Amino acid sequence: MRNHRFRPSVLIAFSVIVFFSYSSTIAGAQTFRRDTEDQTNRRDTEAQTFRRGVVVAREANAADAGRDALRAGGNAIDAAIATALAMAVTHPEAGNIGGGGFIVAYIAKSKQVITYDFRETAPLASTERMYLDANDRPLPHHRAGPRAAGVPGTLRGLELAHREYGSLPWRKLVEPAIRSAREGFAITDHVAKTLNRELAAKTPVDRTQMNKLADFPASVSAFSKRDRSPWKAGDSLVQPELAATLERIADRGADDFYAGETARLIVRYMEEGGGLITRQDLASYRAKRREPIHTTFKGFDIYGIGPSASGGITIALMLNILERYDLKADGPRSIRTLHRVTEAMRRGFLTRALYLGDPDFESIDVNKLISKEYANEMAKSIDDGRATPSANLAPFRVILAEGEHTTHLSTIDAAGNAVALTYTLEDSFGSRAVVPGAGFLLNNEMGDFNLIPGRTDTAGRIGTKPNVIAPGKRMLSSQSPTIVLKDGRVHVVTGSPGGRTIPNTTLWVLLNLLEFDLDPAAAVAAPRTHHAWFPDIIQVERALFHDDVVKPLERLGHRVKAVDIQGDAHTIVVDERTGVRRGVPDPRHETAKAAGD
Repeated sequence: MRNHRFRPSVLIAFSVIVFFSYSSTIAGAQTFRRDTEDQTNRRDTEAQTFRRGVVVAREANAADAGRDALRAGGNAIDAAIATALAMAVTHPEAGNIGGGGFIVAYIAKSKQVITYDFRETAPLASTERMYLDANDRPLPHHRAGPRAAGVPGTLRGLELAHREYGSLPWRKLVEPAIRSAREGFAITDHVAKTLNRELAAKTPVDRTQMNKLADFPASVSAFSKRDRSPWKAGDSLVQPELAATLERIADRGADDFYAGETARLIVRYMEEGGGLITRQDLASYRAKRREPIHTTFKGFDIYGIGPSASGGITIALMLNILERYDLKADGPRSIRTLHRVTEAMRRGFLTRALYLGDPDFESIDVNKLISKEYANEMAKSIDDGRATPSANLAPFRVILAEGEHTTHLSTIDAAGNAVALTYTLEDSFGSRAVVPGAGFLLNNEMGDFNLIPGRTDTAGRIGTKPNVIAPGKRMLSSQSPTIVLKDGRVHVVTGSPGGRTIPNTTLWVLLNLLEFDLDPAAAVAAPRTHHAWFPDIIQVERALFHDDVVKPLERLGHRVKAVDIQGDAHTIVVDERTGVRRGVPDPRHETAKAAGD
């Protein structure tokens, strides 16, 4: 069923960075305060200020490619495209031409926010239970290989944005990626260790573990050194097949990928490897311009991407719930703030599961879900003195359970145009499968569908109808590229990877900047939390995992779990008084960079 109620006023997908610093209402929080101050000071030394254009991205070479596009006279759209294509070479675990994503952009001339949906789609031969055995259990290794891939959307999306708003020639935007692939680039210690781990053959005792690059000959060929010795920092990664593919794309545009030589290579691999993507699937793929999601929060206009992304609606609802509280008075690290934010997250992700999917297949009343009235109804069930058990909110029986790699970039140009772009292969290195002869990795996004229809359990497996597999359908995404306007001008451009944690990472960044008035560096560096309805657990970064935080939350009925890192929020913050742009790479990843003038 097509969506006839998707309105321009609907909310937006945002990505943002979390919080917690300075004062606290929690007794004995001095240790955490020192941890936070250390992070803030480190970020202050790394944040950069710019007067004109800025690109912030996970990988330094790609950020430089975007900066160079700005210096050549390009705009924020051009810079985002050049950066994204470069990351397909220099950040292979998440940058891609074989995946999909979303763009939120502000066009200064028309004072308009526009959004593009280039999410992958299910092949036409897909079926609702295609990854399940006779007992409705997921098949082993269903997340790897050509059968795990949805029809890629990245190049159609970048091409559509370029056709409508780009200013530099397409080839000029592809050339930095071609050069890095053909000539090679020096890899970091992180990339070296990751490739060595992925290329190591499994031993007989770990055959049940998830697949690796080592399981696919074309992947081994694409990412191994010629002498097969281990990678080390500073080695040059050369990718000649990917360079040839990018050359064809520079000459013919996305048509080569969807109907030319690259399409032929993809289809041949599908036929040989048991995948489902056909020539018809590729030829019929379309990126879509969607109406942006829009909400307000304490005087700021928040814009993001609507379905098939869930981040915009989820974040809008959470902000609408939290707007009723004076969080700033309690402080970002107070137990009451953490409790209220968690309860808002719980209800945001409940709404995500119940109502969100591909708007071309599901009727989604977006205006209702992002309305202040709906938030008021959801907030009525929040008890400041007790956690709400997640199962109590479900309008169906939740089953007891048996015994993420995306990347984001932000750009802004001298004229005030801005882009928040998030795209993904799903898992790190996607399906692990490189298309033979083409040199690029395929996504494994089919795993983002609800694979077991009707089964929602306490472990976090969701089986609600709006996101079950159907031919040609876009799988629901958590991506949340976000732009915040203040008095009609860009104030924040942000986003994050992290699977289902993305909307909550974004929420914390927004709260840090807009509610708690933190310095941009502190807002990005501060520890983050996550709750996804199910599993019914608060996930917190270790800098926040202290007894003076955990024990009071447990007394309220919450379960708390520590994680090392949540998200990767690369952000631009504009000072509306001076026009200075702060480029803030997330300090959680040393390879991130802000580049500009």
